Amino acid sequence: MEIIAALVYNLIKDASIAEIKAAGLDPYYADHDKAVYFINASGNPWTAAYIQSKGDPVADLVEDMAAEQKARATYEYLIHLSDDPLVTDTLRFLREREVVHFQRFGEALVKVQDCMNKKNY
Repeated sequence: MEIIAALVYNLIKDASIAEIKAAGLDPYYADHDKAVYFINASGNPWTAAYIQSKGDPVADLVEDMAAEQKARATYEYLIHLSDDPLVTDTLRFLREREVVHFQRFGEALVKVQDCMNKKNY
């Protein structure tokens, strides 16, 4: 989240009021100036409710894997919208990072399941 927030901040920090209005960011500006404020594309603020935890290691790891795939898909969509090569490169890096996170969570899931399937003598 921090990298995307910094990216957005750097894209708008020198924008004029006219450019902010033309980009449709005037409601955001009215509430937050050009400050970093975590919201989704619909304008909903980030909340800890986005983080799911069940307390079951298998369920939690599967949830983590799903979150990584959703983030990867979001970066892919943002890449489609980007016309700035430096922004696109940053988004590609973030997308690939989500792929690696997904793989690591998958490896952890296999280890947890193997451990849970062992007979305890």
